[in-house]
Amino acid sequence: MEKGAVQVIGAGLAGCEAAYCLARHGIPVELVEMKPKKFTPAHSDQNFCELVCSNSLKSNDVYGNACGLLKEEMRILGSLVIEAADATRVPAGGALAVDRYAFAEYVTEKLRGLDNIRFVTREQTELPARDAIVATGPLTSEALAGELTEKFGSDLFFYDAAAPIVSAASIDLSRTFTADRYGKGDGDYLNCPMDKEEYEAFVGALVSAERVIARDFEKRDVFEGCMPVEIMAARGKDTLRFGMLKPVGLYDENGKRPYAVLQLRKENREGTAYNLVGCQTNLKFPEQKRVFSLIPALKNAEFLRYGVMHRNTFLNSPNILQEDYSLKGADTVFFAGQMTGVEGYVESAASGLAAAYSLAMKRKGEAPFPADRRTVIGALAAHVSSPNADFQPMNANYGVLQPLEKEVRDKALKKRMFAERSLQIVREMAKRAESVLAGK
Repeated sequence: MEKGAVQVIGAGLAGCEAAYCLARHGIPVELVEMKPKKFTPAHSDQNFCELVCSNSLKSNDVYGNACGLLKEEMRILGSLVIEAADATRVPAGGALAVDRYAFAEYVTEKLRGLDNIRFVTREQTELPARDAIVATGPLTSEALAGELTEKFGSDLFFYDAAAPIVSAASIDLSRTFTADRYGKGDGDYLNCPMDKEEYEAFVGALVSAERVIARDFEKRDVFEGCMPVEIMAARGKDTLRFGMLKPVGLYDENGKRPYAVLQLRKENREGTAYNLVGCQTNLKFPEQKRVFSLIPALKNAEFLRYGVMHRNTFLNSPNILQEDYSLKGADTVFFAGQMTGVEGYVESAASGLAAAYSLAMKRKGEAPFPADRRTVIGALAAHVSSPNADFQPMNANYGVLQPLEKEVRDKALKKRMFAERSLQIVREMAKRAESVLAGK
């Protein structure tokens, strides 16, 4: 490895974000990725930064959604992931959804265009001793996962799931209508309405369908944000109508609100494939075909990819990480991404960005990036490093933020005030970091 270089292990969202941040600030990087020599059970694309579970990076609303605010914080900090998402987005109402293949290609080409990144294709089997950011993800290979378990005594995990994707040409458009919930967008979603009888038949089939993984994981090991649709359905016959299939804010061409609605979101710019929004599943493949085909618009659907579930590993971070994502007792070795206990694409990338800035600042003899709870990026870092006897993955939400200085009852105003406070702080953080790293 080049003298003075930083090893970034893993070229997922967190690793790519970290490598790009370090490289653009003049720090040489060795980016280690085991693809395409070896793939995890969930990966298949040879490009870096592959999206697996969804093509959506959730809300883009800066002043009304915590994840939207986090994206804007990252834009201010020069995020490659958000730049790529903005450049490859597909219509999705108020959400930032991307053409996942164009997204991965954009990131890969951007990184390969930098002279001070050396690319190494190999499986990392041991923890680096210094000057490294480990971002191998929740599907960390067995050899490295084994060492981490032995070193830190952690065997924490949860299950994650992905939704099916269907061919656009196979959707019965006569049984759909185009609309965005509450009119937020330009008709970016295809909506598949169901009447009461159709909905109840669908729910009944979901609940009784055969699953891949035994039911003993259901109560404790599934992250709520990616809960399989069949488990949600089993909680009560109307659960889905108040969840991912809720008809609220959606009206067909006759101005009628359906009993229940499945929304389909474009998977690519061409609109040749659609994702079944919120339908992460653990059903066996033939069962997915049978059950989802009960939805009238999907009666003859061609499944381009079936939903899958896989086990994800994360560290007991409060016991081993400092608030800048560095390892206690080895403060030039950092962890980043979903394995730290942040949950979600954007959150994973944000942790890589924060870790890279902290490492770069430390090299200049300066204090690392602050885990400022008034910002989403800082609050997530504080979450994964604060003592917690029941530590679980966390995504961006207003609950992790430090309360406002005064009580505000109006919810919309409160969210705006959170955002205004946060963005002012992040701009100051970015200005300071850029000045230090430029040697000014």
